[in-house]
Amino acid sequence: MKTKHGWLLLGGMLLLNVNAFFQDTNFWIFVCFGQSNMEGFPGIEAQDKMNVDGRFQMLATVDFPPSGKEKRNWYPAVPPLCRPSTGLCPADFFGRTLVSNLPPNIKVGVVMVAVGGCKIELFEKKTYQDCVATAPNWMTNIIRAYGGNPYQRLIDMAKLAQKAGVIKGILLHQGESNMGDKKWPDKVKVVYDNLLNDLNLHAQQAPLLAGEVVKADQHGQCAGMNKIIDELPGTIPTAHVISSAGCEARPPNHLHFTPAGYRKLGARYADEMLSLLGYKAPAPK
Repeated sequence: MKTKHGWLLLGGMLLLNVNAFFQDTNFWIFVCFGQSNMEGFPGIEAQDKMNVDGRFQMLATVDFPPSGKEKRNWYPAVPPLCRPSTGLCPADFFGRTLVSNLPPNIKVGVVMVAVGGCKIELFEKKTYQDCVATAPNWMTNIIRAYGGNPYQRLIDMAKLAQKAGVIKGILLHQGESNMGDKKWPDKVKVVYDNLLNDLNLHAQQAPLLAGEVVKADQHGQCAGMNKIIDELPGTIPTAHVISSAGCEARPPNHLHFTPAGYRKLGARYADEMLSLLGYKAPAPK
């Protein structure tokens, strides 16, 4: 005869089994965060809205009134992926390159929170309020779109994504606003460790891919920051730096990439991730 506690235990086990059943282990999720180059500088070419494979999905982390997309729901990954006013970004061709080189039963999803102009400290969950307090009005409006706490919105949406699939990696593009900050790798490690802890991930399960800012070959205004970004794997063993060499930048200040630059950079993120996942990457671009 079942006791009351026995029935409760059985019910709990059944609930766990139902949740596990709905989690698709062939749906691979990637968490993306950073500043304006992760958002994607406004301007999306017509070609970038075409021929997006349905296996590549985005989880809306804000509402997209112009297109009817609503926060917390999955949609085909047609740009913009970050917010309605953003543009093509590295995650676009990261996802497209992945699905074109992975088995047809694998789907890819991205979850993105990015704030143009922000320092990495905005994603430090214990001290982010210091950044919010000194942010200019235009940045405050972006932060407000994420409920006033971009890091917490990223965690909330990533946890929601985990109910649908499995997180396989974390993508970062940030650094321009921390130009010359030699402590940047340590600050990134704090954020990365928090993400792993809050999402119950091991570092080997979710490597960190960090892209370089616009390089000197494209007259990048913050190109000097790449020397610091390139040191990241020395602080985080599971970090991998993605080169931005040859990725076209926008004049006159050369802080942001062109759509062609984002396509190339995003494909390089994907090439690195494919290799880490044990798949043959396309020829280098």
